[in-house]
Amino acid sequence: MAKNYDLVLLGGGTGGYVAAIRASQLGLKTAIVEKEALGGTCLHKGCIPTKTLLRSAEVFSTVKASDTFGIGVSEATLHFEKIQERKQKIVETLHQGVIQLMKKGKIDVYHGFGRLLGPSIFSPLPGSVSIEYEGDRENDILTSKNVIIATGSRPRSLDGLTIDGDRVLTSDEALNLKECPDSILIVGGGVIGVEWASMLADFGSKVTIVEYSERIVPTEDRAISQALTRNLKKRGIEIYTGARVLPDTLEKSDGVRIEADLSGKRKTFSAEKLLVSVGRRPNTEDIGLSNTSIEMEKGFVRTNAFGQTKESHIYAIGDVIGGLQLAHVAAREGIRAVEHLAGLPVEPLDPELVPRCIYTRPEAASIGLTEAEAKKEHVIKVGKVPFGAIGKSLVYGDSEGFAKIIADKSSNDILGVHLFGPHATDLIAEAALAKLLDATPWEVAEAIHPHPTLTEIIGETALAVDGKAIHI
Repeated sequence: MAKNYDLVLLGGGTGGYVAAIRASQLGLKTAIVEKEALGGTCLHKGCIPTKTLLRSAEVFSTVKASDTFGIGVSEATLHFEKIQERKQKIVETLHQGVIQLMKKGKIDVYHGFGRLLGPSIFSPLPGSVSIEYEGDRENDILTSKNVIIATGSRPRSLDGLTIDGDRVLTSDEALNLKECPDSILIVGGGVIGVEWASMLADFGSKVTIVEYSERIVPTEDRAISQALTRNLKKRGIEIYTGARVLPDTLEKSDGVRIEADLSGKRKTFSAEKLLVSVGRRPNTEDIGLSNTSIEMEKGFVRTNAFGQTKESHIYAIGDVIGGLQLAHVAAREGIRAVEHLAGLPVEPLDPELVPRCIYTRPEAASIGLTEAEAKKEHVIKVGKVPFGAIGKSLVYGDSEGFAKIIADKSSNDILGVHLFGPHATDLIAEAALAKLLDATPWEVAEAIHPHPTLTEIIGETALAVDGKAIHI
């Protein structure tokens, strides 16, 4: 017998469970169908576990440099198994928190594989959900006025680089390493690749990055890319850009070996392990899309600005629709989709209001346009201030990096903000608020930034846009 709901969500990751909570707040009878654990990739295979490992790597690095703070430590010892235990404890704590939120919101959770059905005896419209369980349990059928597809994504690979979970890994398998490898080759110098490079280098691995584009983190401002490149190289990480991994050159024996083309020259790379970090692909297979009129675009589910598919009662959010594949984007898309299907006034999500974060050491964070993008449509003015000009960064022991604000010369609108330095991923929140409120550099500078704090770099850089910086 079918069970009836106002809203059913396929997927209980960040986008799915946040959307479910918002639906519950609006009084909608809501269910989530999730084949694995609530929280999805972000909680179990992405944001939380990787940032936990990065924090341990940062602490290890700080302890090894304790003499610079006047503190002597006889020996800093890495206990990788304890690092992994701490990671898992944090993940499980947050997982239990999500479970409690579902109970609080009276949201039904079905642990199985959900598949969309076409028109049937259960509903004249496509979109009823059949739930397949492990074992001999009969399928459940959920009918609903609306459905949100939030099935997320998984790591991609390259031809010839078959993931075996031992020598050749994606970030999924790397999270469960029993010990830190002596050496690792990372194919892909995007955000995930450079975060793993920074982490493993701090843990003591010899790290090599091979990136196809002309520079690492190629979608970020060139100044961020250049600063991060210098930092990683200074820490002993080898970086090769403009490198195309040649198919069918992978060899595995006492480690891994591949060949890449660098401007017409072949080069061999070898290491104990290989991490493939070349982006993510959407989870759209076998979820019943062919039973609907939903359209696809480059492998992703096609939607309008509110997440609505061609089937007007079926929405899609998060990684499965492409765009910025970030947990906070999925969450916001989920809220917007629920409010739209509930008939509330909703504004489309503006990608220029989305902060982008890189959790290397030091961190990088951005919002809005890069300088190159801004120059295409605006006459710009730029302010840039080094962290070394800010007293708190010296106190903190990390004065590397800069803040950069790009503004339109005539309207004075802030077009982009880019940070590379200590706690950049926290500091970017002020820039996000400034963008949302359409603040000018003058208005940001007028806000009093307490001294001594790292936040002073935002106010100082806002002054620098008009040549009024005090401390440079």
